[in-house]
Amino acid sequence: MNPTNSTSAAPSHSLDNPAWEALTTLQAHFAEGDELAKRYPAAMFQIVAVREPSDDAFRSLVGLLGPGAVAGFFSAGSVDLPPAFQKLEEFDVRQMIFPNPPPEAEEDGVRKLTAEDVPEMLRLIEQTKPGPFGPRTYEMGTYLGIHHAGKLVAMAGERLRLTGFTEVSAVCTDPEHRGHGYASRLVSILVRRIATRGETPFLHVRADNDSAFRVYEKLGFETRRFVRIAIIRSAW
Repeated sequence: MNPTNSTSAAPSHSLDNPAWEALTTLQAHFAEGDELAKRYPAAMFQIVAVREPSDDAFRSLVGLLGPGAVAGFFSAGSVDLPPAFQKLEEFDVRQMIFPNPPPEAEEDGVRKLTAEDVPEMLRLIEQTKPGPFGPRTYEMGTYLGIHHAGKLVAMAGERLRLTGFTEVSAVCTDPEHRGHGYASRLVSILVRRIATRGETPFLHVRADNDSAFRVYEKLGFETRRFVRIAIIRSAW
């Protein structure tokens, strides 16, 4: 598979604008906004999306976010934001999919995480910083964890869900418990469950995170393309 360069290709596939596709299909029940701009509840996932980067869509997004709000924004390439927004950061992520038959994975000792686990999940996220995660993120899909002596030491779960695809995310392990293959095991379990539903697993990893890329590649993920993420603030 030859990955597409994010700065040269217009969106033509649902994964080119994954948050919008999720918010208009399998996760439409979470969506706030209108037919031009949508967002997840702030406590769930601080990502916004527009149907296409038009002036009308950005005007709608201004009203949706409110003054001073910060959120992430997926795009197929660099986007010129109107004056109502300030771009705080912009970076490319490698979008990887799992196109192969799923592997066998041992599920003993793995438990589904629930609302009762949120404090421990947030503690592990703060400790490892795998990416955006809020107190309601676990509602977006299945989150699995491994415990040691009653403490959550590794987790992974499903985040963006759109027709035919589910994103694997929040993959992290307590630094004191690395080297046991916990994260790879959890990802393999999720990949198998997603594929069993007839969907394609995918994930995002920062383009400059070579170590994570090598791990996911070894597990069987392939680079589909690079997608750009901008962290924006509503300036009005």
